[in-house]
Amino acid sequence: MSAKLFIEGAARGPDSKLLQIRCREGFRRLLEKCGFRQRMPGLKACGGRDFTFRDFQKAHQSNAAGDYVAMLIDSEDVMADIEEAWKHLQNVKTVTKWKKPKAATDDQVLFMTTCMETWVAADRDALKAHYGTKLQVSALPPLVALEARERHDVYDKLAHATRNCSNAYKKGELSFEILAKLTPEVLDEHLPSFVRTRRILDENL
Repeated sequence: MSAKLFIEGAARGPDSKLLQIRCREGFRRLLEKCGFRQRMPGLKACGGRDFTFRDFQKAHQSNAAGDYVAMLIDSEDVMADIEEAWKHLQNVKTVTKWKKPKAATDDQVLFMTTCMETWVAADRDALKAHYGTKLQVSALPPLVALEARERHDVYDKLAHATRNCSNAYKKGELSFEILAKLTPEVLDEHLPSFVRTRRILDENL
């Protein structure tokens, strides 16, 4: 049996190859902390979400019986039900709606709800260790119902909280560096969609 995980991130451009390496490394290190070191899926950083869906579709259509193919993407919008992945993708307001491939299941869509920055904002200890004393913790989004906050709000508050730091938060290499430092148990405490991701991967890897 083989497993492949297609990841949204590392937008394509002049530095895309380096960013893809950083993206894979950040997610690999986080997944290792989740207990998947000995059963790590093949990770592919695909760039934007449409590229991610395209790569997922191709792999899904050609995968052998027993293989697991999935994509890890931003939910973009707040989710009504984190278990109804394809229904959410049909109703999402902010991006192109995708048609569910034949025989695809909800367990093949893993979400960062509403975006990767939600994961980053959830781990205050990791942020403090990374940014030091210039981090303005009070400017971070509240931890209560963090996945119910709009993605732009989460990103803006994270950027504002780190504005006085020499390495202020922004998407790209810096964001993947922080991702690698997150603690799964902390994310479990605040992010139901992260708990779902760990559960599904544990069942399929």
